[in-house]
Amino acid sequence: MLPHKLITITTFVFFTSSLFISPSSSSSSSTSVLSPITKDHETHLYTLSLYLKTPPQLTTLLLDISASFTWIDCSISSTYRSISCNSPLCSALGSRACAKCITDCSNDPCTLSPLNSVTHKSSTGKAIVDNLVLPVTDGRNPGQLKGFNEFLLSCSNKSLLKGLTKGVAGLAGLGRSRFSLTNQVSTSLSSTRTFALCLSGSPSAPGVAFFGSTGPYYFLPEIDLSKNLRYTQLVQNPVQSDYFINLTNINVNGVPVQLDRKILTVDENGCGGTKLSTVTPYTTLHSNIYKAFTETFVNESAKLNLTVTNPVEPFKVCYNADEVLDTRVGPAVPTVDLVMDGDDVFWRIFGSNSMVRIVRDDVDVWCLGFLDGGIKTRTSIVIGGHQMEDNLIQFDLEQQKLGFSSSVLAYNTSCSNFNFTTASNLS
Repeated sequence: MLPHKLITITTFVFFTSSLFISPSSSSSSSTSVLSPITKDHETHLYTLSLYLKTPPQLTTLLLDISASFTWIDCSISSTYRSISCNSPLCSALGSRACAKCITDCSNDPCTLSPLNSVTHKSSTGKAIVDNLVLPVTDGRNPGQLKGFNEFLLSCSNKSLLKGLTKGVAGLAGLGRSRFSLTNQVSTSLSSTRTFALCLSGSPSAPGVAFFGSTGPYYFLPEIDLSKNLRYTQLVQNPVQSDYFINLTNINVNGVPVQLDRKILTVDENGCGGTKLSTVTPYTTLHSNIYKAFTETFVNESAKLNLTVTNPVEPFKVCYNADEVLDTRVGPAVPTVDLVMDGDDVFWRIFGSNSMVRIVRDDVDVWCLGFLDGGIKTRTSIVIGGHQMEDNLIQFDLEQQKLGFSSSVLAYNTSCSNFNFTTASNLS
């Protein structure tokens, strides 16, 4: 890793602010843009840094890959344009409130129902159009800022921010909807409907999100992680709009976990299956899967002379840290393979993503970072943020496939190794 060559979000803001040009007049030969991703270590959630309003102001939003649209606190923007109920755009949004209007609705504002993905509370907010600004990129560095003048989002009551990371002004929705941040940016750029995430667990250096590009994605020292991707198809859930994949098995050190295959499949009611979530800190498993998985993990750990010690909530399987060796890809524990589309396609999870270090009082342990989601969980497996850190994950909405690198630590880099130093030749 090369932390001395990285810059912080504060420095990123300095560089991009100094390069700003008016959104209405900005242009770019590049077809992709980026945003830093920062982890909040108190809530274990992730945020995007971008510019909203006129003049543009740096805004921090909770990152949610499942949300259909972006929303912000109504009080932070005075430059937005409201949308009326009788506008074609409101019709495309499918506003329920406007659908009930039976007389002259020209003066009625189009409304949406923004959702707090953490507390699951929602409210009613106006659908608005405002300015969004992001730096273009060649996959190596950020460059000049690119403006998106007609960015559609919703505003909400400030109370909807309760339970989210401190300092956020709303939520960035990267879901499948045509009005997600991803799809709006890609449409405006006339680029591929693809975005990639590299989540950093570093307390000081951010990760990065790329929008509108299938690569390259360069990380210091000059490693293009797009060349290390494996792919699996994204599965359409008949009820939920989340990103689902067809997980067929879980192997621990090559040993298959004995699972009920039925709950690995999405049924006609949208239940079961496997999805990815950036607002779920740790991968959550249906109780039946969790029991079989942890039993297999403990058995395989014993072969490495690891002995289970007292658990530390919320985790159930822990090992004394002084008994666990350290490697380039984290603590030396059994590997976990998420198997998809046959045994030759799998997402390998090393110790850096399967384990969580807990040090407090007289406790110093490594714990298995997977949680029991209960017997009634709607989704059988929810792959959480911790398991995605230091993995490059690409969502290709054109070809409906997911690309995944497994741990980039194996390639002598990390998600905190993107070079945020601005390149002036990118315009």
